[in-house]
Amino acid sequence: MHIPFVDLKSQYKTIQKEIDEVMLKVASSGNFIKGPFLEDFETKFAEFSGNKYAVGTASGTEALHLSLLALGMGPDNEVIIPANTFIASAYAVMYTGAKPVLVDADLFSYNIDSARIEQSITKKTKAIMVVHLYGQPANMTAIKAIANKYNLKIIEDACQAHGALYKNKKIGSFGDISAFSFYPGKNLGAYGDGGMIVTNSFKYFQKLVRLREYGSSSKYIHENIGYNSRLDALQAAILTIKLKHLSAWNKKRNNLALRYSKLLNKELPFIITPSENSNSYHVYHLYVIRTPKRNKLFKFLLSNNIQTGIHYPIPLPQQKSLAFLGHKKGDFQVSEKLSKEIISLPIYPELTHNAQDYIVEKIRSFYK
Repeated sequence: MHIPFVDLKSQYKTIQKEIDEVMLKVASSGNFIKGPFLEDFETKFAEFSGNKYAVGTASGTEALHLSLLALGMGPDNEVIIPANTFIASAYAVMYTGAKPVLVDADLFSYNIDSARIEQSITKKTKAIMVVHLYGQPANMTAIKAIANKYNLKIIEDACQAHGALYKNKKIGSFGDISAFSFYPGKNLGAYGDGGMIVTNSFKYFQKLVRLREYGSSSKYIHENIGYNSRLDALQAAILTIKLKHLSAWNKKRNNLALRYSKLLNKELPFIITPSENSNSYHVYHLYVIRTPKRNKLFKFLLSNNIQTGIHYPIPLPQQKSLAFLGHKKGDFQVSEKLSKEIISLPIYPELTHNAQDYIVEKIRSFYK
């Protein structure tokens, strides 16, 4: 049995007729940049995420970058971000000229430790970027309280959390601005790169429309410096089809995760399964376990035709491109611990129970 880490071919087969029809519809329309297909998806995604406005972008990274610019981030500003996240969170801050300020993770959720945020706030701090890592919502009650206390903006990096809930409210509806990624392997993935920014502020919406279109609100009139960062009509049309299936796909992911945990918690004391907050709905973009023998397990599973992932093997404070921040080993103990112990098992709506049983069986045989 061969089990890929992500199986996009199987997903395509389940919706092939719908996808083929809409791709042909876009091709025959001649509308490839902006236009009705993008407008339709933006409207539907804004509603899905609990926001008034949505602006499609070229990628999730660009969604973060433009969001920060719309919030007014620039040189001499600081933005608090988690130390345990993908590098794009830090780069988006750096693209604006602002400085990312890293805060360690908490060992329960792997998200930013809200208890450590206040000690990192300075006079230069202008925003908190909250990353809902792996599909698990961060502690938004505590984070919003801190933001209100210090008059800080909140940007949600929801690139891994499409459809997740915190206290029955959609992730992406808590921040001043929120960003999503449609990278193909995401819970809602395009057939290429793509991203989306959502907000309830008309002022930010107007800024974002200009920022993604060369700083232009109408053709050949450029009010400020902008970028070429648009979500293509073809991707928007594909994502509109897939959005209809997202809630059902997320439910399957959640059920598979619960089944994983039930199976792995039997006779496997060396495995720590994910924790799920009682007031949240985790959409399991990734199913991440912890084990002290991570590297050996990774190789063993691969030798048994099971692909896994490691998210992330080098924590941000130890990346060469962030060396200017001046951190040393030991400064972020939880993030460093996670980088040595976490391994992501295959999880996607099309994963069968037989495949899941095979994965668990091989993990058991490894520890025997």
